[in-house]
Amino acid sequence: MKVLILGGVAAGTKAAARLLREDRSCEVTVLTKGSDISYAGCGLPYYVGGVIREKSALIVNTPEKFAALTGAKVKTLTEAVAVHPDRHVVEARDLTTGEMAEYGYDKLVIATGASPFIPSAQGLDLKNVFVMRTPDDAIALRAAVEAGEIKRAVVAGGGFIGLEVAENLAVRGVRTTVIDFAPHVLPNFLDPELSEYVENRMAEAGVMPMTGVSLEGAEGSGRVEKVLTSKRAMKADALVLAIGIRPNTAFLEGSGIEMFKGTILTDRQLRTNVPDVYAAGDCAMVTNRQTGKPAWSPMGSTANIAGRILAGNLAGGQTAYPGVLGTGVAKLPGGLNAGRTGLTETAARAEGYDVETVLTVVDDKAHYYPGAGSFIVKLTADRTTRKLLGVQVLGGGAVDKIADIGVTAISLGATVDQLAAMDFAYAPPFSTAIHPFAHSVNILMNKLDGALESFTPVEYAAGAAEGYEVIDCALAPSLPGRKYLDLTRVEGEVPGLARDARLLLVCTKGKRAYLTQNRLKYFGYTNTRVLEGGTTFTEIEDGE
Repeated sequence: MKVLILGGVAAGTKAAARLLREDRSCEVTVLTKGSDISYAGCGLPYYVGGVIREKSALIVNTPEKFAALTGAKVKTLTEAVAVHPDRHVVEARDLTTGEMAEYGYDKLVIATGASPFIPSAQGLDLKNVFVMRTPDDAIALRAAVEAGEIKRAVVAGGGFIGLEVAENLAVRGVRTTVIDFAPHVLPNFLDPELSEYVENRMAEAGVMPMTGVSLEGAEGSGRVEKVLTSKRAMKADALVLAIGIRPNTAFLEGSGIEMFKGTILTDRQLRTNVPDVYAAGDCAMVTNRQTGKPAWSPMGSTANIAGRILAGNLAGGQTAYPGVLGTGVAKLPGGLNAGRTGLTETAARAEGYDVETVLTVVDDKAHYYPGAGSFIVKLTADRTTRKLLGVQVLGGGAVDKIADIGVTAISLGATVDQLAAMDFAYAPPFSTAIHPFAHSVNILMNKLDGALESFTPVEYAAGAAEGYEVIDCALAPSLPGRKYLDLTRVEGEVPGLARDARLLLVCTKGKRAYLTQNRLKYFGYTNTRVLEGGTTFTEIEDGE
């Protein structure tokens, strides 16, 4: 079987390698537009920051090493320009000589990936306008920083790549501003209140977020000196474009391959609507595992999983790709990490779920162990079925372990009740005796069952606590001008607080406020609410 693969980064090389392990008799040829294959695209920002020291570390395999390792033929600097399914032929151009050639196939895999979106704006041809897609992009940006050319930079785009580049520029001493047209950074990845928390941490770390702002271009004499936005012009020595990416599929026009907004539509076996043509990676659409709807997931993880499944199917298997959950994790400015899987509250409501959420602040390891910190965890569940729908987590530690437990739970359709008493690993350097994920689940169960009556930070910000008296329930008084209540001294009716008084109980993280609520309920208090996340997440004004 003659298999032609277009694209040689993640999905394409994964498909080639596995197919030849499954069926060595296949003749596999990989055509790729670039000079490199199988490079670590997700590692590029960390080369800029010097975390990855050598540029050679970005190249997972050279064409020669990959060919020797797998048996695939690799042709670099070769761009596919047309697909003719009726003849089972791909036209391609040699980018060195300009010569055209035809490549026949029995099976075709399209894994051409995506390219950075470059807006139509003035000055983007100036020196020190960068993108971040290939090793050469990262090498150029780092070289400019190390040459002392860049003291101030603007990153256009508040998604993963933009924030990771911003963090690494800041590490190198570059004063960095992030602009984004969306209302918040990480749009559609986190719910708005968590994105706002990220923005505050960024600002504290000296990486300034400017949201609701569009890029209008750059100015300078031969090189970037100002970045123009819809709000104001900013002095800068560099502009990094991380606005988004577009699938590399323009060459498929007229091929009959069905697409949606430039992405190739596939079925669960990664087949297109055209016989013998498959697609995977950033150029292809997959499905959302929860909703069953089409989803674009331009992630290295998705590309590798899809490429592997596709190869197995080419070798005779019938494995269905179950779809994505929108899982992601990122290292952000300000020493903050973010992770997510499943539906955000916003997305779950849009899908029609009867939503319940909880926001918790829990220890990430034993509180007495050096380096202990906190996770901010937001869980979203369906109130009717009690199934877990989504997990969002922020913190300085290993947020991926919280997200990955969520992946497993959601993939298996688990309810919060099934997750509450799971036997998670524990030792002080790694976790807490009740795992932080289980701790958050317990709090959500308390809320679902009515034991915890609370306001979320969003509800508080929207004025839900108007008319409530704020009661400071922290370990020690922490809210100037507010009545302080030590739960260990609550042994009946509290002087000055009527049992039907509307009381908002606030502590540092939310735990002590809940314990206070529990005790007050026992003594007949009927209208208390706990502020979820406490003052760790929400700033409370001083009392008058």
